[in-house]
Amino acid sequence: MAQPTYPWHPPERGWSEQDLFDLPDDGNRYETIDGSLHVTPPAGPEHHELADEIRMALRQAAPTDWRVIREIGVRVPGGKLIPDLTVLRPGAPRGQMWAEPVNIALVLEVESTGSRRHDRFTKPALYAEAGIPHYWRVERGDFGPVIYRYRLLSKGDHYELLGTIGPDDAVTVDEPWPMRLDPSAWPR
Repeated sequence: MAQPTYPWHPPERGWSEQDLFDLPDDGNRYETIDGSLHVTPPAGPEHHELADEIRMALRQAAPTDWRVIREIGVRVPGGKLIPDLTVLRPGAPRGQMWAEPVNIALVLEVESTGSRRHDRFTKPALYAEAGIPHYWRVERGDFGPVIYRYRLLSKGDHYELLGTIGPDDAVTVDEPWPMRLDPSAWPR
């Protein structure tokens, strides 16, 4: 059955958080950056499976009261972004659609065809500007997932690369808490 069509017009001013609530729940990811609407098509099942495996690994290692949330909105200066995974600090409010950066210890993006440039360039700059201490970007390599781990520099305006973790590199990391990660256990 065909979807009904409605006359649609973008807002006459920049896109706001409230405008996002008026968009269809169609599987697309709607984000705003400096008043512009950014639409990312739905990721494939492999993307979601990898994000779920990483979320499970983080949750199993998480200290009490830390939360690992999938696709919660994050308020950043001039925008609203939706990372694949967000690690919330103890005491972060529950039941909110949009998390404040002060309550976030780590955001993680799993690259997909429709998000690669944003995950590599746009989003890290905005997460850093918001003061989020850690950013992980996950690429799907030929031999398995590779995690690029970043931390916010003391100036607080951009990230520095801490290192990478590949499918043959089971290692212990310290952010956002000490834990052992083994990407070889995750789907390719």
